[in-house]
Amino acid sequence: MAKTVPGSRPKAALRLVPKPEQEAKPARKRAAARKVAGAEAFDIEAETLPAAIVDAAFRSGDYPYGKRMKRKRYEQELAPLQIELQKLANWVRETKERIVILFEGRDGAGKGGTIGRFTQHLNPRQARVVALSKPSDSEAGQWYFQRYVTQMPTAGEITFFDRSWYNRAGVERVMGFCTPQQTDALLHEAPAFEGMLVRDGVRLIKLFITIGPEMQMVRLHDRWHDPLKRWKLSPIDFEAIPRFAAYSQAFDDMLARSSTPWAPWHVIRGNDKLRARLNAIRHVLLAIPYKDRDEAAIGKLDDKVVVTAEHYLHKGGET
Repeated sequence: MAKTVPGSRPKAALRLVPKPEQEAKPARKRAAARKVAGAEAFDIEAETLPAAIVDAAFRSGDYPYGKRMKRKRYEQELAPLQIELQKLANWVRETKERIVILFEGRDGAGKGGTIGRFTQHLNPRQARVVALSKPSDSEAGQWYFQRYVTQMPTAGEITFFDRSWYNRAGVERVMGFCTPQQTDALLHEAPAFEGMLVRDGVRLIKLFITIGPEMQMVRLHDRWHDPLKRWKLSPIDFEAIPRFAAYSQAFDDMLARSSTPWAPWHVIRGNDKLRARLNAIRHVLLAIPYKDRDEAAIGKLDDKVVVTAEHYLHKGGET
């Protein structure tokens, strides 16, 4: 029997974001398109998704581009950025710097793939990826930040967090794995915790990757049908679509309460994975004053793809 995700048809989760060119279409046609998207169940095991979901995916979440970046252009722009990452890593090693780059976002947003492009040609002994699993009974009884403190970089090291202490503000909050009081405590204490890190010399960069609801459906569906990617799916992932609105509220709260002058959030619009990866790397390279930085090779940061948390929330945020 096909696995239809419970509650996968709320209007908020399947709402179509009309493209500018669609505004000229008759209202009856636009209404029909929305009706089709809302009437079809999101079935992750179905061979294909409803056309209305697929058609809406790329522009969902008010994504600013109408077409995907070409792979050839992406590869041409990625190569010099990865050379700059080598220069950054050499500088970190020579100066004994400590850098933390953390990634948050919805399931399927592209966190792992983006981190993979950062670390692809870096020495794994110097560039370490941290993706913690569910806390053990012992860890659950510790100070909440304790197990993250043990993963902090030593001198000359870069640490990438694929999810972080903000898991309590997202997954744990939405799934009921923590109390509202625990989430509130995390959002109150995180700025102070990060302030301690920064004052101790750690360079902390926080990136939140956002995708639209239909794009998330497409990506989760693709994972299910790719034997090499199905391992990425967990029981929690099957709750991502019916709880889309709850995650939106949680992420908006997280961005609003934990973006500070010493540790600001930057939001990356991730519907186009290629643009997201390039601009995430550009943002990091431009944020750190490493030796012999070649700004011509880095190129210009796309301000349609990377925005401050304050700008993102002002424009409506995740909700």
